[in-house]
Amino acid sequence: MAENMKDYTFNERDEFKRKNVAEKASMLLRSSINMSPMVIDGDWGTGKTEFCHKLINLLAKENTHNLIYVDAFQADHADEPLLTILAEILRILPEGEKRDSFIKKALPAVRYGLKTLVKASVSHLLKQDTDSVIEGFDNSVQKIADRAIDASVESLLKDHVKANESLLTLQDAMKEIATTKPIIMFIDELDRCRPDFAVSILEIIKHTFAIDGVQFVLVTNTLQLKASINHSYGETVDAQRYLDKFLKFTFTLPNTFSNNLGNEQSVASICHYQNLVNQSVILEPTQLAYNDEFDFISHVIKTQNLSLREVETLVRYLEIYQQLSDNEALAENVVCGYKLLRLFGVILFCFKKEVASKLTQKRADAQELATFLGEHSIVPIFEGGLEALCYQVVLTMIGQECFYNSDLFKPEEGQHDAEWDNLINTYFKHSSYSPQQGERSKIVMESIQTLSLL
Repeated sequence: MAENMKDYTFNERDEFKRKNVAEKASMLLRSSINMSPMVIDGDWGTGKTEFCHKLINLLAKENTHNLIYVDAFQADHADEPLLTILAEILRILPEGEKRDSFIKKALPAVRYGLKTLVKASVSHLLKQDTDSVIEGFDNSVQKIADRAIDASVESLLKDHVKANESLLTLQDAMKEIATTKPIIMFIDELDRCRPDFAVSILEIIKHTFAIDGVQFVLVTNTLQLKASINHSYGETVDAQRYLDKFLKFTFTLPNTFSNNLGNEQSVASICHYQNLVNQSVILEPTQLAYNDEFDFISHVIKTQNLSLREVETLVRYLEIYQQLSDNEALAENVVCGYKLLRLFGVILFCFKKEVASKLTQKRADAQELATFLGEHSIVPIFEGGLEALCYQVVLTMIGQECFYNSDLFKPEEGQHDAEWDNLINTYFKHSSYSPQQGERSKIVMESIQTLSLL
């Protein structure tokens, strides 16, 4: 994704057809339904942050709400989520009496929150010390420790009362702001935070900001969020039930969209790949967004379920490889078979370095390659002849030359192996020389070595 995406709108770019999703989310956030916290769920690299900014800009057109964006990952070094949230709320208040008044009302809640945490830790340590005292230890020392605990508990109780009073004062101050113009706060990158910080933000939202006119939208990967909960509270805790206690509504960013030709579903990551290649000064002349090369990479994207971010990584590796070869390795005029084998090498280096390493060491396992490409064995030949897709042809060419399990991709003797040879040769038909069995994996290895020996 581009770094400066805060100004993005769906009018400028909506290649994944998500504007309709954002319009529905916007409608719900502006309704009277209690939607907070709402969760925008999605795997890493599926474009959640860009969607979030576009949704904010869509809401901003109506000018009905104060819209606040928080990057939780950038803030988790501060280790105090309440301060993080309040600091962002301050940004929407103009300099002057109203802002000063809010600060005065907010500070006690922050102060007592921190103070209570510190004293709770102290009393816990004192209790641990007394529990470990050897039986028969001097009674006077024991009494001193007991008095210290009593004093600490008494102080905690007083602070608890004051903290509650301060919390109510803070909530009243928030209500006052929200009465004039309601607040929607988007908290992004929660799944990338330290588990304890992520859980703290959830609990701060639950216990501190259950306020009319204040809504939260969490942009996160809920699977990772549940892992953070289990990390904080143990595997015996039902993380889903924990979330269900206060999350009001969750929707997942779609990874597919209907194209203009009908009901056929297009994978967003494939569309993203095509756009990136066509926008690349280095790759656009290669025609990698079309023909067999595109079909091959599309199959990898679908089989490996590559995210948008992973597709960006793949395109970057392709650009690097093309640049290192003086823009020749993947050029438009290069014979299809050579391009496919080179692409396979770059793909393996990008996503399966251990498999790529085995290939260069001549210890490759055909079964591993087959699993990566979603196949189990060579394509069977029926009476109608041999029909194999380009990824199956690439797998067969390399699978036959693997050190392990190569038999999975060797056709039966006789007419069948001749049919396979003829099919493979068609991928090199415009070449002055068609690489024979035993030479094809070298082409894959060369692209891997070009990247690994950089």
